[in-house]
Amino acid sequence: MFTYLNKVYDWFEERLEIQAIADDITSKYVPPHVNIFYCLGGITLTCFLVQVATGFAMTFYYRPTVTEAFASVQYIMTEANFGWLIRSVHRWSASMMVLMMILHVFRVYLTGGFKKPRELTWVTGVVLAVLTASFGVTGYSLPWDQIGYWAVKIVTGVPEAIPIIGSPLVELLRGSASVGQSTLTRFYSLHTFVLPLLTAVFMLMHFLMIRKQGISGPL
Repeated sequence: MFTYLNKVYDWFEERLEIQAIADDITSKYVPPHVNIFYCLGGITLTCFLVQVATGFAMTFYYRPTVTEAFASVQYIMTEANFGWLIRSVHRWSASMMVLMMILHVFRVYLTGGFKKPRELTWVTGVVLAVLTASFGVTGYSLPWDQIGYWAVKIVTGVPEAIPIIGSPLVELLRGSASVGQSTLTRFYSLHTFVLPLLTAVFMLMHFLMIRKQGISGPL
């Protein structure tokens, strides 16, 4: 059995150089000043992965329509197997992700992580912070209860104060002149596809630059 597995491993090793990749990942130098506060970014990533897993699980039951959204959320919470647990983990890990992201931003700023040559790492981090906030706004609306509805109405109405382009922007966000099915569809698409894709891309860029440039200095 082990001989067969070794042959399989050797076959992949010959073509992919798995050991070299593993050595590169595990042998990266970590400065002595690194402490628990330098783990905040990793905790944020972990929260994001939990969000993806639990969110994907809920898509099997959630129905993104104005007539069925609230009822489907109630079904998840009361009837679906472990639905209450999955949604609760999704909700609380979202709050944890925002908290860890804010603390991570403060830590990076205080340690000068935005200075040369890490300017682009800082920029991608700021973009990720905006995407994280966008997750909160779009996800808040999906239950389509009174809080979610009015939150969407207020948030999408903010651009109306902008001269000339305000009204077109509001209609673009809502999908129509008023908040309704088109709005929920757009927010659902943003929350489950567009934002996760953008977040994954910017996270990849962020971590690649961190590995290239190393960890910033101590406090």
